[in-house]
Amino acid sequence: MSDELLQDLLATPTAPAVPRRDPPSGWTARLMIRADAATAELRRPAADAEPGEDAARRLLAEKGLSPESWQLTGLRTAEWTMADGTLGESVRCQFRRVDRGPDRPDVAELAALITPHAPVPVRPHGEFGFLVLLGDMQLGKVDGDGAGGTVARTIGCINEAADLLETYRQRFDIGHVHIGLLGDHIEGFTSQAGAQAWRTGLTLTEQLRLTRRLVLHAVTTFAPLAERVSVAAVPGNHGEPQRFGRAGITRYDDNHDTDTVMAVAEATAQNPAAYGHVEYHLPERDELTVVTAVAGTVIAHAHGHQWRPNQHFAWWKGQAFNADSPMHHADLLVAGHYHGFRIDSDGPRRFVQVPALEAESTWWRHKQGSTGDPGLIVAVTRNGRLHQIESVHIEQQGDDHDYR
Repeated sequence: MSDELLQDLLATPTAPAVPRRDPPSGWTARLMIRADAATAELRRPAADAEPGEDAARRLLAEKGLSPESWQLTGLRTAEWTMADGTLGESVRCQFRRVDRGPDRPDVAELAALITPHAPVPVRPHGEFGFLVLLGDMQLGKVDGDGAGGTVARTIGCINEAADLLETYRQRFDIGHVHIGLLGDHIEGFTSQAGAQAWRTGLTLTEQLRLTRRLVLHAVTTFAPLAERVSVAAVPGNHGEPQRFGRAGITRYDDNHDTDTVMAVAEATAQNPAAYGHVEYHLPERDELTVVTAVAGTVIAHAHGHQWRPNQHFAWWKGQAFNADSPMHHADLLVAGHYHGFRIDSDGPRRFVQVPALEAESTWWRHKQGSTGDPGLIVAVTRNGRLHQIESVHIEQQGDDHDYR
């Protein structure tokens, strides 16, 4: 083995040489300015080929002065022996500031610079995410306090969630607000093969109109409150636009719950100054779930009609078994459908089921005796962890409460 090959094999990577910051010994420069007079003094090797005046003018430029504004009035040079025995040169240049007279700018050009300006809003930023999770408004249903109560309650809960965001900012550096819309926003007319049509007090277009306006209210409320705002929506069973027989559908993503959000996305896109930082996440073609990251936490959104009661983790594990599924990477599963607030864990993974925003299911009350506890969920998250979670409720309409 040759010595050259051995050295190549033994070589280790090293950092590149750091450029010297200090000038060689005996090389100095000094600039003195008094009113309109300047003196530049340089000590350098005599072998330096740069003329003394050029070196002095370069020094003026390095100090932020315009060399053209200074006229040379004196030059003195001398040679001396430096410490290493080589010949050095001392240069002294004297300058006088040149009075070029006042500039007379073009007033029209200056006036053209004056244009209207809309300041870019400075939105709060930070490393934590704030989750606003809601579902099961089932607008149009006459149960409980009806559509009027549900609309007022939803607006009040969204406003309360915005107030809580400012409260949580006292503890957490929140820069991302995420709104999770978890399905069944309308009652529709396809559930139970249309058997609930008599107990549905709004037309389909009225249900959709209210849903659009409530989603828009959520977006306009939170858009100014963070540098990043995202909205995810998933299909619920009540949002299916049609069924063939009792179960046949078109594509799985063909759903009013997501299409109403698409309409809001198209509307807000017309005002990028106010909503350009708002993102919308809807299911891909023929899909039912949305998986997205918020402040380092991978969140899976679904409607709970995909699993039997209490089988959320079994369903999740089945989805995650497919390594190509985004569910494989999820830290948190959030869902609607079962109408009651629930939080569950399996190792580091968490499941959050949101309460319904409708007042009650009268059928369920007759069957089981329990009424609803309507509201929504807010939470703070970062890097796969829930740091805070809270259910948001307001008083029923008719009590002393500002629904704003």
